[in-house]
Amino acid sequence: MTTQETIIYLDYHSTTPVDLRVAEKVMYYMTNAFGNANSVDHIYGDEATKVVKQARQQIAELINASPKEIIFTSGATESINLAIQGYVSQQHHPCKIIVSPVEHKAVLDTCAALAKKKLAEIVWLKVNQQAQIDLEHLEKVCAEGASLLCVMAANNEVGTIYPTAKIGAIASSYNIPFLCDASQAVGKIPLNFQDWGITYLAISGHKLYAPKGVGALVVKKGEHLQPIIYGGGHQQGIRSGTLNVPGIAGLGEACHWRRLEMEKDEQAIALMRNQLQNLLQSQIPDLVINGDLNNRLSGNLHIAIPNIPNSAIIARVRHQLAISTGAACSSGVVTPSHVLQAMNLAENLIEGALRIGIGKFTTRAEIEKTFSLIINAVNKIQQLL
Repeated sequence: MTTQETIIYLDYHSTTPVDLRVAEKVMYYMTNAFGNANSVDHIYGDEATKVVKQARQQIAELINASPKEIIFTSGATESINLAIQGYVSQQHHPCKIIVSPVEHKAVLDTCAALAKKKLAEIVWLKVNQQAQIDLEHLEKVCAEGASLLCVMAANNEVGTIYPTAKIGAIASSYNIPFLCDASQAVGKIPLNFQDWGITYLAISGHKLYAPKGVGALVVKKGEHLQPIIYGGGHQQGIRSGTLNVPGIAGLGEACHWRRLEMEKDEQAIALMRNQLQNLLQSQIPDLVINGDLNNRLSGNLHIAIPNIPNSAIIARVRHQLAISTGAACSSGVVTPSHVLQAMNLAENLIEGALRIGIGKFTTRAEIEKTFSLIINAVNKIQQLL
């Protein structure tokens, strides 16, 4: 078995390594200050309460929200479920939910489950071959009225960044609550919860160098949600359960460092992404780059090599290089990506698609090695074909 240190990790969209500064803080609140944030009778509880308050502040500063608007969850999937189910369950009639077809499965499957129970009707937005949303069509369906709008801030497969401020303005003008899944975007691009017309914003710690199993739902002041988890009435009664203090401390710390270092890091990441893209294009003339090339996440390189199955490349590189054929949430099940299908890509491009995710710990040497590993795999497959 190869040690993981020798395997190049380029799957940052699925998860990120924890920043060591974050890990130190998590460790401290696991082993030293391990109190329950709801224990009000002693100093251990006080210290836990204090770091939870600090984390709320750190998250709020990164996305321009109020600390009071932050509800801690186990991650973006729970945040999305809480927003959609919690909103729908307090309505007295079936809800009309406007949804982008390239959303994460957490959004699509939650809406589908509610539609199956006849609690919601889904109205689909139109996307083009770059996974961009047709804003004119969005305006038209909003004008016809809806209960909720679900559009992500950035796509987890092809990296397309959405004009969240414009989308929020359209939703606001028709008085439609707007859920934005920002799990791929927080800490990578600027976001402004306060001014962009967002009602609910979902965050996942493990996408921005914090641990897995912690996230947040930002709920606009004055909005209410029915809980989907019942218990001790923690967090304004919206999400019961003992707070994951070490995870929350880590999420706050990660947000603190992203606020300070995001711009510089993302510029360096984009340069490496462009370098790898140019190297691959120089050797594979028919290489296709998916997504919106003018508006995509710095670390995203989503490629397709026509007529070379992605599984054949993965099989050849997997012991030296960690890249993926699609979203980690569904890549355990071998089905074509719903995102690429919604983009209406040709069958051979869907079958040849590879998602490469570059992050702040990636090195130039790794980029060059990745290039040679992919090219060698492609050449060997072409010889066989």
